[in-house]
Amino acid sequence: MKKLYIPLFSLLLLQSCSSDLLNTFPESIKQTDNFYKDEAQLEQGVNAVYASLQYVGQYQLAIPAIGEIPSDNTYDEVPANDSFTYGELDFFTVQPNNSLLASAWKDNYIGIQQANIVLNRIGNIAMNPSSKNIRTGEVKFLRALMYFNMVRIFGDVPLVTKESMNVNDYFGQGRTSADSVYDFIESELKNAIPLLPNTTAQKGRVTKGAALGILGKVLISRNKYSEALPYLQQVEGLEYSLLTDTKKIFDVSNKNNSEIIFDVQFASGINGNSEGSQAYQMFSPSGFSPGAKGHNLPTKEVYNIFTEEDKRRDDYIGLTNNKVPYSKKLTKPSTAPTDGESNIVVLRLADVYLLMAECYAKANDITNSNLYVNKIKNRAGLASVNINDQAQLLDEIALERRKELVGEGHRWFDLVRTGKAIQVMTTHFKNTPGFGTAVIKPYNLIMPIPQNQINTDPAIKQNPGY
Repeated sequence: MKKLYIPLFSLLLLQSCSSDLLNTFPESIKQTDNFYKDEAQLEQGVNAVYASLQYVGQYQLAIPAIGEIPSDNTYDEVPANDSFTYGELDFFTVQPNNSLLASAWKDNYIGIQQANIVLNRIGNIAMNPSSKNIRTGEVKFLRALMYFNMVRIFGDVPLVTKESMNVNDYFGQGRTSADSVYDFIESELKNAIPLLPNTTAQKGRVTKGAALGILGKVLISRNKYSEALPYLQQVEGLEYSLLTDTKKIFDVSNKNNSEIIFDVQFASGINGNSEGSQAYQMFSPSGFSPGAKGHNLPTKEVYNIFTEEDKRRDDYIGLTNNKVPYSKKLTKPSTAPTDGESNIVVLRLADVYLLMAECYAKANDITNSNLYVNKIKNRAGLASVNINDQAQLLDEIALERRKELVGEGHRWFDLVRTGKAIQVMTTHFKNTPGFGTAVIKPYNLIMPIPQNQINTDPAIKQNPGY
């Protein structure tokens, strides 16, 4: 499979940045003053935006962990590992100095700044207009995706949309309201859609389907179901299809298959094992694999909600000899423990179908809602349902989302956007041994702002409760 390899210069642009958002801009600009003069250099800049998705604070670890551990889907088996960084997510005792959240903030803004640089420079590059449009659409999508993750994690965040030439440009700005950030995300994705191709020869590139699907998810996150549905319907008309065998979806020999709409690319044994992911090591049971940390493991509860006839239980979740569940969506590296080759899926067709089912249910179109939820159930070997009550149908869709997408970084955000997080997690804590002291409060629905950002710029205020 083709992969987006990241040129050394592009990596240096990103890795040379300091850990503080407001201090990254001058260092980047100094190095890019004489760069981006032709199409080849522009391509390196675009690849650098893609590279940021592979960072720990993005899809290598942070998004899959933050999107699952606070929910009833996964837990931290060994909280003492990594200084309770992941365990804090499990018990809602997250502190502003949590290193994973600091990485999420830093790595997303590094990617956003790199996107800003490319979009600022691309207009002056001599290149084929069609190629220029496609690259513009890709980078707009990636910037929107990063802001989407940031606003879901932190709420209000600084909205930085221009390449900064001066450290003072955004110092003192503070945080932009979540509504304004969401407005920007919607606008970016709508602008990107007509620029993007339906398909691409280079795997891992953004296509029209990715922008349509993420826009639909953004709109649903804002309870704009009627607006979301037409965009999701357009995804169905593109060249995607559900795989008949759920084992094949995450098989590393079957990467970038017809169900995958967008994923973050990783590969083992490349560039001194530097293109792989730590996810398998970090998210495997302690003792199961060399250096395994026991973070983000499927709960016994989620394993037990699968019925015997549901193919997904054994295709998505395994059990160790000690009956500890682990994710089969990640493949054990064959080279080094931190050199995993499993791609991290951002969006796939099953997710889109379940979002469509939810939109139809919200519109009280019971027939179509049942139709789309049954596409997922039938693929899993389950009988069709015909649920006529809207509330019961929405519950069934939520259950199918929980099972189908387990471990992919969606469950926590689903609970928050549907207003079910406090109720579901309170019940989960009551019924789960070892969580008797765990409590979720309304302020826990978003995470604390990293303390180092507040220390850098006092205009950035902490979220209430932290």
